[in-house]
Amino acid sequence: MASLPLPRPGDDLDRAAEAWEAHYTDLIAELRSSAQPRPTLFQSFFQAGFECSTHRRGHDRARIDVIASSRHDVHAADDYRLLAEHGITTARDGLRWHLIGQHRQAYDWSSLTPLLDAAGETGTQVIWDLLHYGWPDWLDVWDDAFACRFADFAGAAAQRIAATPGPHFYVPVNEMSFLAWGGGDQGFMNPFAQGRGDALKHQLGRAASAAMAAVRIVDPGARFVHPEPVIHITPPRGAAPRVRADAERHARAQFDAWDMICGDHWPEVGGQPDYLDVVGVNYYSQNQWVHYGETIEIGDPLYKPLRYLLIDTYARYRRPIFIAETGIEGDRRPGWFAYVCDEVRAAMRCGVPMEGICLYPVLNHPGWDDDRNCPNGLLEFSAAPGPRPVYRPLADELARQQGLFADEFGIGA
Repeated sequence: MASLPLPRPGDDLDRAAEAWEAHYTDLIAELRSSAQPRPTLFQSFFQAGFECSTHRRGHDRARIDVIASSRHDVHAADDYRLLAEHGITTARDGLRWHLIGQHRQAYDWSSLTPLLDAAGETGTQVIWDLLHYGWPDWLDVWDDAFACRFADFAGAAAQRIAATPGPHFYVPVNEMSFLAWGGGDQGFMNPFAQGRGDALKHQLGRAASAAMAAVRIVDPGARFVHPEPVIHITPPRGAAPRVRADAERHARAQFDAWDMICGDHWPEVGGQPDYLDVVGVNYYSQNQWVHYGETIEIGDPLYKPLRYLLIDTYARYRRPIFIAETGIEGDRRPGWFAYVCDEVRAAMRCGVPMEGICLYPVLNHPGWDDDRNCPNGLLEFSAAPGPRPVYRPLADELARQQGLFADEFGIGA
């Protein structure tokens, strides 16, 4: 796609969006020409994600287990019930492989059973993350046997999940691109490597493909969700052609994982078209930046409206698509959520059949690096029994957005 003339400084968001729309005219016309059904994929259009990272962090090699540190492991039923009061009956949650597979010869499902029971008790539909950054300590991610070990675990997990009401949704490997960058290039999370990002991405792709094959043996109707970050990288003004080419290369890499899963990239990892089932778009305020420079904020002329990132992604794959993660900390939560919802509605008007929006994380939790309280959720952290406190400004915005989507698209009506 050719470079788009930059909007002038001071242009408002509507004018900037109009400039981009002029560049996308033909594609939008094509998407709009296809009848777009109402969202039907998930139990609820608005969803919630429980942070379930289980990696080891770089500076002290400590194990992160956010399900435990946020006390979601013991409050799952109350958490699910509280979400239902806000119209959310679909949630992302996770299996903790480092606990379930801590012994080489047998699995211990005691950490999963309470979550399965809570979901069944409350009627919550769960999208289950099988690998969310972490694996058992005895297992080497670089070993040729890693993919087979993960496939065995995934198949065993699917046997238990398949015994619950369906349909069943699985995330084989959450954010392969981020894990490959953070653990394979930058070394701030396991496996603490540097300069090996592509090798780790390749290994994770093999593991994900093997896992999906194993899951389908025991759960033939399984649906697979693949959450990955979408980004926009702009070269600095006046950048040399070499720098521009490097920025474009980094931007294209956001599609590596999805391309690999569907067999278009590194086919030796075992990807195939039907493995790329549901595309999950993860989008945060830091997902746009000047190449090797500062974050591009909303309102900056360089900022690319989210609707066009969604259009790009859907047009590339033509798969069911939803916002799998979005959120921000502090008082900006309602405003950020409003922006994302506005852009999702705009994308839907352009013909993108969006299937949902997931608040992620939905529950405040201790931070990865320093255990500080991260105020990013709809639900506030509390270790006391009973329902968590609710962050009312975000709850009010959620209710407002539910009304807007119901009025325009009949969602939830």
